[in-house]
Amino acid sequence: MASTTVVIPFALPPAELAADIARALQAPSLAALLSRNNLHERRRFDSDARVLPHENWLAPGPDGAPLAAAVMNGFGTPPQDGYWFIVHPVHIQLARNHLTMADPRNLGLNEADSRALFELAKPYFDDLRYGDANTWFMRADGWSELDTASLDAAIGTNLADWMPTGPNALGFKKLQNEVQMLWHENPVNEVREARRLSPVNSFWMWGGAPASGATAPAAPLLVSSAPSWLTALGTPELRDGDVARLLATPGERKTAVLGHLLPHGLAGDWSAWLMEMQRLEQEWFTPLLGALREGRIGELKLVLTDRDGVTTFRTTKMVLRQFWRQQNLKNLKS
Repeated sequence: MASTTVVIPFALPPAELAADIARALQAPSLAALLSRNNLHERRRFDSDARVLPHENWLAPGPDGAPLAAAVMNGFGTPPQDGYWFIVHPVHIQLARNHLTMADPRNLGLNEADSRALFELAKPYFDDLRYGDANTWFMRADGWSELDTASLDAAIGTNLADWMPTGPNALGFKKLQNEVQMLWHENPVNEVREARRLSPVNSFWMWGGAPASGATAPAAPLLVSSAPSWLTALGTPELRDGDVARLLATPGERKTAVLGHLLPHGLAGDWSAWLMEMQRLEQEWFTPLLGALREGRIGELKLVLTDRDGVTTFRTTKMVLRQFWRQQNLKNLKS
């Protein structure tokens, strides 16, 4: 039976808001998929985990999500050997009595500025490679035992709780401080601040993996409206694809990861979240429901996440015929 899996990070609002959000959301197709199913399974995530549930779903690992080598492959710069991390230029700021990291999606970092900062920092690394304006890669063979946190897990929180721990944590801190001093009052940042943009004053690393550890979801994988590191994991012809392209892709098992809700869920901006969910209803849930009813999809799995876990819904054409099961959005909650 042909199976399609659709993963949507931060599709589950907090339980205390779920009833209000369900009332405001006009999504009959999603309601059908959440109400008429033969699997409704909730898996709680380890509260001490340093990656988000959807990141661990993409590449399960005992120490997080070892994605660096797979992401490098996706950017066309496959590592030959060594141990690698994903690196993001970021803005760190003081919030009352602790440091926080702003969402890099709001940095507005262009290619020219990123390249300038990259070239400035490159001599301080054993090997630093450029992916795009927001995604670089660093080699650090002696840091394989560092426990790092993903960028999105750490955004908007007390950074003291998310800094790398374990052997060579002090080495990371020293390197980070050197780069911070290097970029402080650099002309790139002076121009950015004159344009009322936040300075790029630090970097964040995570996703450590050996060159041979290119763990990633099996193809075909469609990725839409996601950060560039995640998009790089997608099958090249399915990056930033739509539902029509997914349905037209051959294969008994195919997967889509939709990042539309991610920044709004992280920020707790539920008004913007609602608007994006309405867009998903029109552009994804309604066509998927139609394809399921017509038999073009044999089985559909919706994998919805929040910070605390993953909820999986599975439905088929036969289950959709269970008319006695009321269609509603009561299951749309963490």
